[in-house]
Parts: sequence; C-alpha cells; structure tokens
Amino acid sequence: MAEKVMSETEAAAKLAGGDAAPPRKRNAMDRFIDSIELIAAFFVGLVAADIFISVLLRYFFSVQIPDAYDFGRLLLGILIFWGIAATSYRGTHITVDLVYSNVSAKYQRMIDVFATLVLLFVVSVQTYTLLDKVTSTYADNVLTFDLRLPTWPFFLVAWLGDVSAVLLIAVRTYRLIFQPEMMGGSYQMKPVE
Repeated sequence: MAEKVMSETEAAAKLAGGDAAPPRKRNAMDRFIDSIELIAAFFVGLVAADIFISVLLRYFFSVQIPDAYDFGRLLLGILIFWGIAATSYRGTHITVDLVYSNVSAKYQRMIDVFATLVLLFVVSVQTYTLLDKVTSTYADNVLTFDLRLPTWPFFLVAWLGDVSAVLLIAVRTYRLIFQPEMMGGSYQMKPVE
C-alpha cells in the first residue's frame, strides 16, 4: 500500500490547525499589481518626507528648501494618480451603497462590473487629457520657480500612474467578468464596527 506524501502547503495548513486550502500561486499579474502598490507607497513616503523636512528646516533652522512648494504640489499630484492606481484594483476606496448591500451576490457582481466599466471609461478619458497636459507642459517649457527645473517629468510620472490605473481597472474588469473567484470573496458583507 502506497503512502500519500503531503506537499509543504498541505503540511503547513495541517500544522496551522485546519484543513485550509493552500494559498493561490501568485502569477505575473499579481506581482505587477503589488509593484504598482509599492510605487504608490513610495510616493506616500516621499511626500511625507518632503513635508516633514520642509517644516523641520523652516521652523527650527529658518531655512527653506529651494522649490519646496513646487516639489510638494508636484509630488502630491503624482501621489494622487498613483493612489488611484493602487486603490482601483482592490476596490478598497470608501464606498457607501444601500442598494448594493441589500442585494444578492449575483447582483452585487453585476453592479461591480457596471461600476468598474464606468470607472475604466472615466479614468481612460482622464489619462488621455493628462497626456495632453504632459505634452503642453513640455512644449511650453514650464519651469519651477527657484531652481528653474522643468516640470514636465513630474507630469509624466503622474501620467504613468494614471496609465497604471487604466491597466489595473482593465484587469479588475476582466477578473470580475471571467474569474470572480480571484477577487477574493469580495461579495461578503463586512459590517462597520
């Protein structure tokens, strides 16, 4: 009689005290999504560091970083567009919908697909108009006030965040329609406490 050999994930699940399903393997798209979220987190840290250092230098040493205001507003714009990319796929942004919470999982999925398609359209149009802003800023040679640095690279990085948002929303739409199990059981109500 042949013995059944347990895989490492089955053994780990058994040691954890349950017959939990082994974790899903992460594919290239999951790694791409994670990298977008890491880039967004990097820009959060960069904006926080810019603000902290600027305030520290201004109030304690009476020194100001050249173009601190320009860098702050440009980095904040970048942060917003990369933040849109980071929250678009996971659907972790704030939502309130009485209809959605009172319908079955089938209708919740239909509402999600429709809402995601609308979001895909809106963010695609936004991406197109932001590309126009990048090219016009480049053509007009807009510079920062103190250091006279060109601002179009900041707009380009923000636009890349918007392009990432379009890609992630397209992936979310595809998965909602064809692979809803990959969305992680998002059709279960989680009450606010």
